Amino acid sequence: MIPLQLSTSAAAAAVAAATVTMWPPKILLPTSSTNHHHHNLRFVRFLITLVLLFPTLADADCNSDDKDYLLSFATNFPSLNWSATVDCCSWDGISCDENKYRVVRLSIPGRGLRGPIPSTLQNLTSLLFLNLSCNFLSGPLPDGLFSSFNNLHAVDLSYNKLSGYLPDTLPATLQLLNLSSNHFSGTVQKDIFQSLQNLIVLNISNNSFTDSIPPAICSTSPALVILDLSLNEFSGNISQGFGACSNLQVLSLGFNNLTGQIPTDISGALSLQKLLLPGNSLSGEIDESISNLTNLRSLVLFGNMLSGPIPRNIGKLSLLEKLELHINRLHGTLPLSLMNCTKLQLLNLRVNTLGGRLSDFDFSNFSQLTIVDLGDIKFSGVLPESLFSCKSLTAIRLANNNLEGEILRDVLELPSLSFLSLSNNSFKNIIQALNILSSHEKLTTLTLSKNFFNETLPTTEVSGFRNIKIMGLGGCKLFGQIPTWLMSLTSLEVLDLSHNNIIGTIPGWLQTLPNLFYLDLSNNNLTGGFPVDLTRLPALASQQILVQVKSSYTELPIYVAPQNVSFMQYNQLTTFPPALYLAKNHLSGNIPFEIGNMQLIHVLDLSQNYFSGIIPSSISNLKNLEKLDLSHNLLSGEIPPSVKSLHFLSSFRVANNNLQGLIPTGGQFDTFLDQSYEGNPGLCGPPMQKSCSKLSDPSSPPPPSGQKKGLDTGMILGPILGFCFGFGIILTCQTFCILFKKRILPRWIHTYFIWA
Repeated sequence: MIPLQLSTSAAAAAVAAATVTMWPPKILLPTSSTNHHHHNLRFVRFLITLVLLFPTLADADCNSDDKDYLLSFATNFPSLNWSATVDCCSWDGISCDENKYRVVRLSIPGRGLRGPIPSTLQNLTSLLFLNLSCNFLSGPLPDGLFSSFNNLHAVDLSYNKLSGYLPDTLPATLQLLNLSSNHFSGTVQKDIFQSLQNLIVLNISNNSFTDSIPPAICSTSPALVILDLSLNEFSGNISQGFGACSNLQVLSLGFNNLTGQIPTDISGALSLQKLLLPGNSLSGEIDESISNLTNLRSLVLFGNMLSGPIPRNIGKLSLLEKLELHINRLHGTLPLSLMNCTKLQLLNLRVNTLGGRLSDFDFSNFSQLTIVDLGDIKFSGVLPESLFSCKSLTAIRLANNNLEGEILRDVLELPSLSFLSLSNNSFKNIIQALNILSSHEKLTTLTLSKNFFNETLPTTEVSGFRNIKIMGLGGCKLFGQIPTWLMSLTSLEVLDLSHNNIIGTIPGWLQTLPNLFYLDLSNNNLTGGFPVDLTRLPALASQQILVQVKSSYTELPIYVAPQNVSFMQYNQLTTFPPALYLAKNHLSGNIPFEIGNMQLIHVLDLSQNYFSGIIPSSISNLKNLEKLDLSHNLLSGEIPPSVKSLHFLSSFRVANNNLQGLIPTGGQFDTFLDQSYEGNPGLCGPPMQKSCSKLSDPSSPPPPSGQKKGLDTGMILGPILGFCFGFGIILTCQTFCILFKKRILPRWIHTYFIWA
C-alpha cells in the first residue's frame, strides 16, 4: 500500500492549491496489479514534480496568447484583479510551466465568480489543473470545453450552480473530476468512461442525475479510488460489477432511489474502506460475504428496507470505525462477533426490530466508542455495566426500549458524556436519578421522558447540572409543582415538562433563565394566569442572545415526532423553533398585552385553557410567529386586524371561543380554512359561510349584553359545552385531516418533543 496523506504531505499541499478543495482526508492508493501500480506511481511522481516546479513558477514570463485568453476570461469577473502590466504567471491562482511558460494551473475557488463559464477558457490548451469550485457559476458547460485539453489531470467545478448534461467526451488524461453540488441532470452513459482509464476520483454527487448507475464502471476506469454518486436521482438496482473494483476505496451511492439488494459481488472490492449506501430503498438481507471487506472502516446502510439479522461474522471487520444500520428492518440480537470490532467509534442501530437482553452484550472492548445509538429497538433488561467502561463515550441513546431498574452512579464513570437519552423505558426513582446525573460536569442534553411514572418531582434542592442545555421530563405523569431548583440551571435552553400532573402556577422566576427559548408545560394541571414575567424571557426578546444560545450542536439528533422517527430531526439548536406551549391546562385571566415582547417566538400555543378577555393587538409584534393557537378558550372581542402583518404565519386557530366581527383577509389569512374559526357564532366573512351583513340585520336578536364583558353565564358555559362535546370529534377528525392535507401538522407535532 502507498499512503498518500492529503492533509499533511507537500504533494497534498500542491493538490489542494492546484485542484480540489473537497477531497477526503486520506486516500490509500492500492497496488493490487502491476498496471494499476504504475498508474498510481505516475500520479505520485506527477505530484512530486509539481511541488518541485512551484518555486520557479513566479520567475517565468507567461505565453502571450495565454495571457490574452486569461484577460478575456477575467472581463466576465470583476473580482479578479489581474493586471495586464504584470506577468500572468504571477497572477493570483495562475501557475506556469517552467520551460514553455504556458499556463498549466487555473485555481480560483471561492472568488464570488458569477455567470456562465466563458468559452475562452478552452483556449488554455496546456492546462493541467482547473479549479473553479465554490463560486456562483451558472448555466451549461461551454460546448466542447474539454476537447482542446490534451493533458488535463484534474477538474473541480463543485459547489456552483452549473446545469445541463455531463460532457460526452472527457480528456483521457483526467485523473480527478469533481462536479458535485451543482444542478447537472440527465443520464450518465457508460461510454463516457471508456477513455478514462486513468480516472482516480469521480465525484458527481448532489446533482439531479437520473436513470441507472452505469454498470461495470471499474472495467473501463480500473484506477478508480473514489466514486461518489450520492444525492442524485439514480434508480433501479445496483448492478453487479463493483467486485472488479480492485482499487476502489470509497463507494458512495447514498440518497438516491436505488432498489433491490446489495450486490453480493461487492465483497470482491477488497480495498474498500467506505461503503456508503444510505437513504435508498434497498431490501433483502446483508449478505455474510460483506465480512470479506476486511479493510472496511465505514459501513453506512441506514434509511433502507434491509431485513434479516446483522451478519453473524461482522466481527471480521476488525478495522471498522463506523457502523450505521439504523432505520431498517433488521431483526435478531447483537451478534457476539461485533465485540471484535475494537476500533468502533460510532454504533447506530436505531429503529430496527432487534431485541434480547442488552446486558448480555459486552461493550468493554470498545475503548474508542464515542457514540452509541440503540434507540427504538426493544432491548430488555437493565443498563449494561460494561457500557460504562467505554470511557470515550460522549453520547448514548437507549430511548424507546424495554429497559428497567434504576440509573446508578456508574454513569459518572463516563467523563466525556454530554448526551444521554433514556426516554420511554421503565426506569424508577427519579430523585436518585436526578441527584446522580446532576453531578455530571459535561452533560448538556438529558432526556428521561416517559419514565418514573406517577412519581413526584423532587422539591428538595438538586444541585449541579451546570452545563445542561436540554432537559426532557415529559410524559412521566409526575406529581408536584414546577421545582425551584430549575432556577439554578442558567445554561438551560430547552425544557419539556409536558404530559405530567404538575399543579400550581407558572412561576415568574422562569424569566431569570437567560438562555431559555423553548418551554413546554402543556398537558398539566397548572392554574392561575399567564405571568407577565414570562414575556421577559431574554432569549425570546433579544436576537443577539438567541443567536448566541442556538449556536451549539447536539451529538445525536433530537426528534420532533418520535412516532415518526425518520421525519423531523434537529442536529443543532439553531433549527429548534423558539416556542411556548401552555396548552391543555387550567390557566385563566387575560392574555397580557406584554406578550408582544416575545418578538422572536415562532410557536405560541395557549389552546384548551380558560383565557378570557380580548386577543391583545400586541400579538402583531411577534413578526417571526409561524404557529398561533388560541382555540378552546373564553376569548371575546374581535380578531385584531393587525395580525395580518404576521407574514410567516402558517397555522392559525381561534376556534371555540366567543369572538365576533370580521375575519381578517389578505396574505396568509386567505390560506386558513373555516376550521380555524368554527365555534365562534359572532365571526363572519370568508372562509365562514356567514355574511357580515347578517350581523347588522335589525331582525336578528342582539347578543347578550354580558358577552362584551365576558362575564355572563351563557358566554362561559357555551364555549365550555362546545369544547366538551365537540373537541373529540371535530378536532381529532376534521382538524387533523385538514392540517395533514396542508402539510402543516407534521412540522408542528411537538407531543413528547424530547422523548427521543
